[in-house]
Amino acid sequence: MTAVIPELLAEDGVRFATRATGLLAAFNERGVLAATDVHVARRLGRLGGEADEQVLLAAALVVRALRSGSVCLDLAAIDRTVLAEGDEVVDTSDLPWPDPAPWLAACAASPLVGGDDEAATGRPLRLVDGLLYLDRYWRQEQQVRATLARRAAAPPPAVDADRLRAALDRLFPVLDGQRRATAVCTLRWTSVLAGGPGTGKTTTVATLLAVLRDQDPSLRIALAAPTGKAAARMQEALAEVDLPPADRARIAGLQASTIHRLLGPIRGSSRFRHDRHRHLPFDVVVVDETSMVSLTLMARLLEAVRPDARLVLVGDPDQLASVEAGAVLGDLVAAPADPEPELDRALEQVGAPGSPVRGGVTVLDRTWRFHGTIARLAAAIRSGDADDAVAALRAGEHDVVFVEDADLTARDPGGLRELRDEVVGSAAETELAALDGDAPLALARLDEHRLLCAHRRGPWGVSRWASDVERWLVESGPVADRDEEWYPGRPLLVTANDHDRGIYNGDTGVVIGTPRGPRAAFARGGAPVEIAPSLLDGIATVHAMTVHRAQGSQFARVSVILPPAESPLLTRELLYTAVTRARVRVRLVGTEEAVRAAIARPIGRASGLRRRF
Repeated sequence: MTAVIPELLAEDGVRFATRATGLLAAFNERGVLAATDVHVARRLGRLGGEADEQVLLAAALVVRALRSGSVCLDLAAIDRTVLAEGDEVVDTSDLPWPDPAPWLAACAASPLVGGDDEAATGRPLRLVDGLLYLDRYWRQEQQVRATLARRAAAPPPAVDADRLRAALDRLFPVLDGQRRATAVCTLRWTSVLAGGPGTGKTTTVATLLAVLRDQDPSLRIALAAPTGKAAARMQEALAEVDLPPADRARIAGLQASTIHRLLGPIRGSSRFRHDRHRHLPFDVVVVDETSMVSLTLMARLLEAVRPDARLVLVGDPDQLASVEAGAVLGDLVAAPADPEPELDRALEQVGAPGSPVRGGVTVLDRTWRFHGTIARLAAAIRSGDADDAVAALRAGEHDVVFVEDADLTARDPGGLRELRDEVVGSAAETELAALDGDAPLALARLDEHRLLCAHRRGPWGVSRWASDVERWLVESGPVADRDEEWYPGRPLLVTANDHDRGIYNGDTGVVIGTPRGPRAAFARGGAPVEIAPSLLDGIATVHAMTVHRAQGSQFARVSVILPPAESPLLTRELLYTAVTRARVRVRLVGTEEAVRAAIARPIGRASGLRRRF
């Protein structure tokens, strides 16, 4: 490796940029900066004629911030206790951090750094309102802000108010949040429908589409989500919504796809077929699980949607954000916005009055899917109330189980007999359905229980627990012959997009036996898709998965392996996302200290969108 990349040296699992000097070397040696961060900064310095160590350190930290999910860096408020490479929290207060004011001044005077004017084109960095960006991400943020501002300033859609009121009276006889949200989304070009799991977002979307088709039966509607699994779940959920026959007929046959597939990926390019020059041919675009949409993908989507098409962004801002940079849904929901008196008057006219709407955002807060202790626990986590969360965990109710103080570093941790029995029992039921060739039943059994981890590796990670589950299944005497690679009942995880087969990274499925041989079955809203194993690539066995992978999915029962309190991956959003994957029961395996640490650690992603909307 050192012969190929002379600046990299592997030592004790940490990669150092051996030619780095000064501030870059100090921060790289401590683990704050990765070698790639240092190399990008040094390369920019050489190309732009910048030798100031403070500026190069800022550039490297911006690159690092992007890998952590932020789109920019606030130099005046940088966290000096940081997540270093290797998922380790490091106190770096003793490092030679530059003073904020001179640091900002040095960056502002640098030939590498431009401001918010177009004259700065060609400079790789932007410093705007004290936030330092890579130019690409500043432009994307500006594009998102400007596009949403233009859509908000445009004259509202033409709506038959009497017909809308009649439809709302038919579908929502009582004034509630869903009725009001449906009206807002009908009366605005851009709207945000926010709420936690089970708060009725899918019901509201189905009703909204029926109402819009009631206004104009010819409307062309697109449904999309960030992942194939989320798109399939969206399509399934919409099909399950109880609507009057005439309204159900109005939305029959709608298909959901990934956002990438909707935009039309171009092989070998990061661009899409649909963009600002070739808009999507739809009058309504609904995007589910918007919390998982990165800034880059949101910018591509907004430029592709026609200015005279409704855009409805649906999601839970309290869940984990995109694994890429940006938290657009959270920014939209939290951003201050001016009142919209004309919209409020229109809502009064159609019988959906309420508190003033700001920014087209409506939040549903009544939970319908789960009640009892799961709902209490989720609410406590979301609000940051650690005491109530711990009380819910220790209430002894059937829907929340707290397994404390198990030694998870041991090969067979004590106190996990119930977890083992549940995993083995769920796998056995899945195998029986798969051996019978019953794909719908096997997929349903597969989603009865899921084991979730925060880490990928180590004693609390997916790789260890997947291995343990495999051992448990072998010891239990499995129904299927596990010596075969494609044995019936094998749970599958797609790890790479396959546009030709219509399966995508994050999809889960199961191998079933058929007269034609084994087939991999994947849920797709209607009848499952069955694919010959020889046609598949990028497939893994999924006995356990990360919480990030599980986002956008729902399971009857969930078991969550919590890492120690000091794990930087343990955040409020991760814990909330994990708990709300369960419909019937959630089991948390960990310590009270870990629960309290997670709730006290909300994710902070730097962004300029919230302050500029």
